[in-house]
Amino acid sequence: MLGFVARRIAAGVGLLLVISFLSYTLLSIPGLDVGRQLLGQGAAQDLVDAKNAELGLDRPVLVQYVDWLANAVRGDFGTSWFTSENTLHAIGNRLPVTISLTVGVTLVTAVLSFLIGIWAGVRRGAIDRFVQVFSVVGYALPNFLVTLIIVLVFAVQLRWFPAIGYIGFGESFTGWLSTVTLPVLSLSIGSIAGVSQQVRSSVIEVMRQDYVRTLRARGLPPSRIVFRHVVKNASAPALAVLGMQFVGVIGGAVLVEQIFGLPGIGSMTVTYTTRGDIPVIMALVMMTVIGVILINLLVDIMIGWLNPKARLA
Repeated sequence: MLGFVARRIAAGVGLLLVISFLSYTLLSIPGLDVGRQLLGQGAAQDLVDAKNAELGLDRPVLVQYVDWLANAVRGDFGTSWFTSENTLHAIGNRLPVTISLTVGVTLVTAVLSFLIGIWAGVRRGAIDRFVQVFSVVGYALPNFLVTLIIVLVFAVQLRWFPAIGYIGFGESFTGWLSTVTLPVLSLSIGSIAGVSQQVRSSVIEVMRQDYVRTLRARGLPPSRIVFRHVVKNASAPALAVLGMQFVGVIGGAVLVEQIFGLPGIGSMTVTYTTRGDIPVIMALVMMTVIGVILINLLVDIMIGWLNPKARLA
């Protein structure tokens, strides 16, 4: 098991290096005159050139990247070119908001998807058809449309939850819960639709296996067969899909944070990307990639525990 985890960590580190290089190269596109943006359109060209030289932008991109990587390895991601704020401090102030969304969506998706998928796979019939229709519709609907409908119904008409704003967990638990419920709900619908369909398909496939029929013939209670044998063998494919859904949740958080006025790293990414603030953007990219790698590592460990053959893959 340790060798399996070590291989996954090594692959994650390699992926992190590749993504960091590609991201820095793409962000350093020709024509992005950061010095001009900082000093204004009316600034003299010699002042703009001096500002770019001060930021190190007059050097080759590869040299800039190596210098950035050497600092990043030591935990120094620099300061914002536009606000002079430490990048990690700026991200740290917004990170709890996005973590609240991603963790909430992952938990809600995992619990409801497995319950719905197992229910449909075992009971079949009308329940199964309903779950399939829900999966197709929920996965096909655009996320922004789902979000707007949820806001109109639960925030504007029923007034059960606030339409915009965020209250920190440390300030008020009930306030925090009320401000994250609608964003989590809007991000969860598509994820539940995708994962529950995978759970359903896996459960049906496992239920057709010979060993399940043997367990039934031996007189074991159906609930024991389902939850002790079927679910364990059907969980691996569903967990893989759940890990991929996490990436989609991070992307969807950008739109959801904009709509609900949440001060998370999604809205922060949009703001600093339009400015071309490379130190902040690179720190955001690395934080996001590390989060995705950790989630996928956790999923791989769980799959390896459920299916020992996967450790050798």
